[in-house]
Parts: sequence; structure tokens; C-alpha cells
Amino acid sequence: MLRVLPFRAMPGLIECVPNVSEGRRPDVVDRLVAAVRAVEGVRLLDRTSDADHNRSVITFAGPPDPVEAAAHALVDAAIREIDLRAHQGEHPRLGAVDVVPFVPLAGTTMEDCVALAHRFGRAVAERHGIPVYFYAKAATRPERVRLPDIRRPQFEGLPDVIGTTHVPDAGPARTHPTAGALVTGARPPLIAFNIELDTADVAVAKRIAKEIRESSGGLPAVQALGFALTDPPRAQVSMNLLDTSVTSLARVWREVETRAVGAGTRILRGELVGLMPLDAALAVTRDALRLEGLARDRVIEAHFID
Repeated sequence: MLRVLPFRAMPGLIECVPNVSEGRRPDVVDRLVAAVRAVEGVRLLDRTSDADHNRSVITFAGPPDPVEAAAHALVDAAIREIDLRAHQGEHPRLGAVDVVPFVPLAGTTMEDCVALAHRFGRAVAERHGIPVYFYAKAATRPERVRLPDIRRPQFEGLPDVIGTTHVPDAGPARTHPTAGALVTGARPPLIAFNIELDTADVAVAKRIAKEIRESSGGLPAVQALGFALTDPPRAQVSMNLLDTSVTSLARVWREVETRAVGAGTRILRGELVGLMPLDAALAVTRDALRLEGLARDRVIEAHFID
């Protein structure tokens, strides 16, 4: 039986945020989530699926050993359930379990998460015969710090470069026939944030994404891509905000809005994928309402948390 422990009773906490290449079959996502929930000592924090991206984000946390066990349970289940040869979606991907980041929370350090990512990745490679890449703080070479650089060839193109630019950090230099490859690493908390535009012209979203992302000379600590969504047709600017103390949600919204209006359209809505830190939400409120001095001690619930 699953026994959820109070977080304050735990010696140290790590968050894990796997992205899996399945967002259209709820029964499959249910079974992946069930594999995580079956691990004692792990708390499921969130699950988010997107049919257009054909991708789900599953967020859980706990002490290091249970979190590592839950990550393995998720990989085991995903390999049984997902065949990338039949997978299509808007979001780039290398694997059935595309990326497994570990994030330090209370009582743990980035170094703890780097060690965990290396141990986990090597174990996955040995157990399943999957090529594994280490990224972000766990990267072992500078060209593998950025996730988009690793994921650029995608599942279909990886076999062509796995013996040259994409020799894996662990595991065989060949893709798994149905599960592809896996990327794992350690990073600070990030915010996955999408903005939908009131237009079906994906070229507008792609142009805005290029202008605002750091790699094209845009906003620091921002990754962005433009996608076409369906039902109803509309364009989306999809972003990862790597450090909201450098570039805030409010600034990203303003920059996208300015460019959207300049292109003759407007923002329809924003979408948070997974979870976000409280401090980032407070920063948005401070900016929107010009509330100086708004901090955690002004939040009612914060006074009831040890």
C-alpha cells in the first residue's frame, strides 16, 4: 500500500519532472502515473497532458532513493506502453521518456541531483539498452548543457548522428527501436509556459519565438518555439523560462504581446505546464499591480507551513 509521508518528516527532498511522449491516450498516462504512485515515499504533485504536443509532464517529489525508484518505475512502464515509431506530435522528442530532470528542494543540493542523474542514467542504459545523454548541470561536455542541442535530430534523425555528434554518455551507440533515447540531468526549477495567439498562422508564433529566445539574441534564460495547435486552429509560443529572476513571466508576456499586436493579432491565453515556484507568481503580481514589498510573508497560507 502506498504510504505518503509528510514532507516535513523527510530528511531531504528532490523533485523529478519527467516528460513522456504520450498525451493522447489517457489510459496510458494513467498507467504511467500509477507506476509512480506505487512507490512508497513519493508524492505525485502534478500531471499535465497535451494532445497537440502528444506529450505529458509528470511531477513528483520525495527523498532521493524513492524518487530514483519512481523514475525507474516510470521508465519501465513507458517502454512497455510507448512505441515512437507510431508517435506524432508538435513537440520535439528523442525518446518515449524524453527527459528526466532532477531538481533540488529542501535539504538537498544541486550536486546531489547531478550524482542522482548520473546514477539513474547509467542504470537505465544498462537495464534497457537505451542511449542516455546528460544535460544541464549534469552535462559532461559543454555542447550538451542545452536540451534543445541534444534533442535537435529527434527520434527519426538520431540514428544518422549517434556515431558522430551524438555519441551517448551512457549506453549503446544505437537507438532503442521503440523507446529511442533518454536525456537526464539536474537543473534549478524552471517554468514551462505557453502563450496562445488569436491566429492560426504558425509563422507568426515561430517568428515571435525566434525573436524572444536567448539563443537568437532575445531574452536571457528563455527557450522558445512556435507551434500549430488544433481544435480550434491557433498558433502557440511555447517556452521554458530557465530563471525567472533573470527574465520574469511578466516580461515574457509583455514581449510576446507587443510582437503579437505588431503582427496584427493578440494573445488569447497563457498556459502553465506543470508547476511553478511561489516566488515567480509573486513577482507577476508585484509587476501587474505595482505592489512593492510583496513577499512570501504576505501570503496567508505561508504562515501555516513549517
